[in-house]
Order: sequence, then structure tokens, then C-alpha cells
Amino acid sequence: MNRTLKTRRHVLATGATAVGALLTARTGLLLPAQAAGLAPTPTMRGGANNYHPGAPVMERIGGGGFMMTGTVRRAGDGAPLPGMRIQIWAHTTEGNERDQRSHGATLTAADGTFQMDMPQIVPTFGQPHGHLAYDAEQDEAFGGGTFETVFLRPVMSSASETTLHADFVLQPA
Repeated sequence: MNRTLKTRRHVLATGATAVGALLTARTGLLLPAQAAGLAPTPTMRGGANNYHPGAPVMERIGGGGFMMTGTVRRAGDGAPLPGMRIQIWAHTTEGNERDQRSHGATLTAADGTFQMDMPQIVPTFGQPHGHLAYDAEQDEAFGGGTFETVFLRPVMSSASETTLHADFVLQPA
């Protein structure tokens, strides 16, 4: 009886480990107990301000001249996340952040990087800043809901800067 109980526990433990390894291999997602390392990016206060769901994927917003860049990685192991839809908007020389024409989206490359050429960001409420979002509901590549939504509002140190960089570390939902 004791040997049978020990054997059943061994089979259950081995089976659970095998299922976890299979899920990780097939989906690329780590199980929560294994995901220790890179912490997820928290949503920033004011990040969702003037967000418009469904902004089109495009190569450039307006006439360009300012470069928004960043990376998107998975929490825990830091793996790059390709094909993630990142929306970008800001108050620029060509429009207010409430204007639909000041919004656009881009997809991350195979290495998890993204970039968007857009008009120069100008100060609003005293701070030159941009807005970026990973919106799980708008993420068509993964069927939505694979990762938690994150809104960012990075502030530039000077209105004369011509680039702004923001990184996302996404937590599986």
C-alpha cells in the first residue's frame, strides 16, 4: 500500500512537470512558479489619458521628425515579444493628443523592438511627454488577453530632444 501511494505521487509529480514543460515549449509562456526575474512594467498614472482604441498600424504619424522607440519583453525571463501592437500618441507640432491624427500603432519586430516616426513632441501642462499602450483587448496577434494591459507616459527631460524611449515588460494574464 505504501509503495502504491509513493508510486502514484511520483507519477502525478512527473506528469505535472511534463505538462508544464510542454506548455512552456508550445506557448513560450512560463508558469508563474518559474517566472522569477524581470518584473512587469506597472501602468503609469495618466498613461491612458486620451487613449483611442483601435488606432491604425502605420509607419509614421504625420510628417515625422521625432523618433519614439522601445522594446517589449515578457516578465520573468525577459524574452522579446514579436508582433505586439503598441499604440503611440502625443501632443506634437502637428496636433493635440486628443486628435485622432496624433494616434498611431506599430508592431514589434522579431527582437521585440519597435519604433514610430512622428512629429516633434511639444510640452503640454508644462511637460513634454508621450503616451504608449499595450492594450490586451486590441492585441489581434495573440487573440487578446494573453498579457495584461499597460499604459505608459514617459516624460522627456527637455522639449528639444528628438527621441523618446520606453520599454514594456508584459505580465501574462
